[in-house]
Amino acid sequence: MRRRYPSHYLWRRAKSIDELAIMARHRLPAFAWEYLDGGAEDEVTLANNRRAFGGWQWQPRTLRNIETLETRTSLLDEPVALPLAIAPTGYNGMLWKDGDIALARAASHLGVPFTLSTVSCNSLEQIAAAVPEARLWLQLYVLHDETTRNDMLERALAANADALLVTTDAVVLGRREWDSRCFARPRRLGLKYLFDAALHPLWARQALWPQGLPTLGNLTHYLPEGQHSAASAASYIGQQMTRCLTWETLAEIRRRWPRKLLVKGILNAEDALEARRIGADGVVVTNHGGRQLDGAPASLDALSEVVDAVGDSMHVLLDSGIRRGSDIAKAVALGAEGVLSGRATLYGLALGGEAGAGHALTLMHEQLTNVMAQLGCGRVDQLDPGYLRRSLYPSGLTP
Repeated sequence: MRRRYPSHYLWRRAKSIDELAIMARHRLPAFAWEYLDGGAEDEVTLANNRRAFGGWQWQPRTLRNIETLETRTSLLDEPVALPLAIAPTGYNGMLWKDGDIALARAASHLGVPFTLSTVSCNSLEQIAAAVPEARLWLQLYVLHDETTRNDMLERALAANADALLVTTDAVVLGRREWDSRCFARPRRLGLKYLFDAALHPLWARQALWPQGLPTLGNLTHYLPEGQHSAASAASYIGQQMTRCLTWETLAEIRRRWPRKLLVKGILNAEDALEARRIGADGVVVTNHGGRQLDGAPASLDALSEVVDAVGDSMHVLLDSGIRRGSDIAKAVALGAEGVLSGRATLYGLALGGEAGAGHALTLMHEQLTNVMAQLGCGRVDQLDPGYLRRSLYPSGLTP
């Protein structure tokens, strides 16, 4: 049954994810907004992730019986309400206190998986305790210390995570220039941005009161006693991110992880085939939301190549650029089993916590149902390339 929320919350008036983004930009201080919404360097890839969806037009089929519309399907062989999971995103407690728990609850209420980031503010154990009914996936940054890495896997198993997504496209961080301008030195806001943060008391009260900036919950287990601050955790992850991540490393993780394993960061057929070779169950086609290598292909543009290579033998998910239910439909029509969406739910989280994130999910669900009806497609798993044609006017696209 649809949940009811107080009508005075402005985010409830939003009819699209873009409207939620506009509202979130006004609510958040500049440094938090830049972290949430920005991309690498000139943000070409960030913009192209949206333009790629505009490069496809619909070919609807008329005179079809659409009395019943079914968005339910499966992701990684388990049922979901629609082909979507919340993508892994870090530092969510900077947007809303206990933001990871709020996202997990919103996902659980709608019936989709929630992916917890290695650099989440709430830990695996906190999520498992607060939302035991959640379908939990864990995103893993591969750390240099093998003992720590293996301990993370054991903790994920104990927390009943049923999938592991290993990120392969962030062994070094992309140059997020707009984000970095907010800081006078690493992890120290510049005076201008400190002043701006002080002008957002509602955000500060919700996200920071009374303990200040949240730490990274998954990493506190590995920090020295008395050094559990956000700055210490950020310094730790910066030092521990390995640059020796190879297919042999992934093969070792595959041997240790008994449940579903996905390789996240795939943009070509060659890497998808290597992922299959080492025994991965699936891949996530993604450019890290445009936050890593600027000039990389849009995720949607890389999807068909990967689907052609391994789509019959592996789970293929798409990440980056999802803002509407029609985006989900296009990804599925082009061969993706489903999508991961990060920023869309974060805009809602920044405005209303669990309820705001739930509103974002509901919007995309309603939009997906509507576009299916207009296409004459009664079941989401019946979407195929026949519903699409290439746009004749790509130069007119806007992000």
